[in-house]
Amino acid sequence: MKVSVKFLLSATSPSHFPAPTVPEVAFLGRSNVGKSSLINALLGTTVARVSSTPGRTRAINFFALSTSPNAPAKMIFADLPGYGYAKISKSISAEWPSFIEPYLTDRESLALSVCLVDTNIPPQASDRMLIDFLQQHQRPYLVVGTKADRLSNNTLSKSIALLKREHQIDDLVPCSVKKPDGTKALWSRLLAALPS
Repeated sequence: MKVSVKFLLSATSPSHFPAPTVPEVAFLGRSNVGKSSLINALLGTTVARVSSTPGRTRAINFFALSTSPNAPAKMIFADLPGYGYAKISKSISAEWPSFIEPYLTDRESLALSVCLVDTNIPPQASDRMLIDFLQQHQRPYLVVGTKADRLSNNTLSKSIALLKREHQIDDLVPCSVKKPDGTKALWSRLLAALPS
């Protein structure tokens, strides 16, 4: 999908959030799961900073998406800080109640939370906690399995089955930033989740 993208702002407090004018899609996951890489692949340009050092994203970064550079925004992507990396998890988990939880639970314009899980590693308790959190607050979410290109079809099928069972979910979308088919399929799921 061809979109025009503009970085809006970085927020570390609810008072920094942009005015809720269009549907928003939040991207969440453990540090180094590939959030920024996936956002860049979906948008076809490098807007989210990718780092090999876990925990670089410490704020919610908002990106406005439109059909052309001068057109009004049609949707917003929100890149949230990662969690679960030992060295930074305490500081980030301390920040969650101040601005991340309010964003996930109270933001009226949040249409979908995309929970990223790594298909190359066993199911993680922190991912299950995030899914449980969104379920408890009755927020719409979609679980996406990243780095799917690194596994053979048979191994990937087993990994997806295990992730679905451990996280008690019915649906998981495998995706790879290196294969356009995966991002196309994910785009259609994102658009389908938005209010018409």
